[in-house]
Amino acid sequence: MFMMIINALAPVFFVMGMGYYAGYIKRVDNQNVRSLNLFVMRFALPSALFTAIAHTPRSVIIGNGPLMGVLTISMVVFYVIFFLMQRRLYGLDIGEASMQTLTTALPNYASVGLPLLGAVYGPSSALSVAVAIAVGATTVSPLTLFFLSSTSNKSEGSAARRFFQALSHTVGAPIVWGPLAGLALALSGIHLPDIANRCFNLIGMATAGGSLFLTGLILSSQRLRLNANVVFGVLIKNIFQPLLAYGVVRLMGIPDPIGAQSVMLVAIPAGFFGMVFGASHNVKSEEAGSTLVISSVLSMVTLAVAIMVLAPK
Repeated sequence: MFMMIINALAPVFFVMGMGYYAGYIKRVDNQNVRSLNLFVMRFALPSALFTAIAHTPRSVIIGNGPLMGVLTISMVVFYVIFFLMQRRLYGLDIGEASMQTLTTALPNYASVGLPLLGAVYGPSSALSVAVAIAVGATTVSPLTLFFLSSTSNKSEGSAARRFFQALSHTVGAPIVWGPLAGLALALSGIHLPDIANRCFNLIGMATAGGSLFLTGLILSSQRLRLNANVVFGVLIKNIFQPLLAYGVVRLMGIPDPIGAQSVMLVAIPAGFFGMVFGASHNVKSEEAGSTLVISSVLSMVTLAVAIMVLAPK
């Protein structure tokens, strides 16, 4: 078990640490990461998920149905509660509150999901990562974009219209429709030609390293601010959200490995999409940045515990 934990976590935090160090010493620009972010999110990660899902047996895909329910409940419940707390208890404006809430509610599936679950559960777990990304892209992400657009003078139309515009923005991204295209191929029984498979695999191989390095860069650019809001956010993300997912899995009677993978995905530390969305709307939040940093560091412990509890025996 000890070696499984080391094999699963050491590569993740080593590459993340390289990104942090490169940004900290200013060898790589950690303020303007848009190009690297676009490469990972629009090209490398969609390609990796597309090929992985396209080769997944149909029976495995059908068996992943309950995963969507667990992830939706785990993210949306905490999003609603935490957003209301940001507004009423901590007094943040809508933009900062939505950034902090998304950072806390949406795990870093895009960077940590594939290397972590792949090391613990094998290549077939790529489908679970794709489902997690799709759920986040169709629930809490458009909700955050809706709140951020409400802070802009350019926001127009009714609340419903702005929400569906935000939804179309996230669903229309390659990180969502790439896996969906792979899903369509797998369900249809059509096999990718060998040359196409090798083409997508070549760029997809850059996903794990590129996304973890990007996470480290973003972490190195954040100013650390420790207050009650940040501490509570880290506790919510790293401890209480996985416990909620575990409770939902037990209540619904979801068998392993789907049940275990559901909880493991929710146990992944805070994600950086809140920072990315906020930057696109000129909204900054030191609370969100600090939560991202501390959650990532603490996850060295909490993910080790999750692996001990959830890994196949």
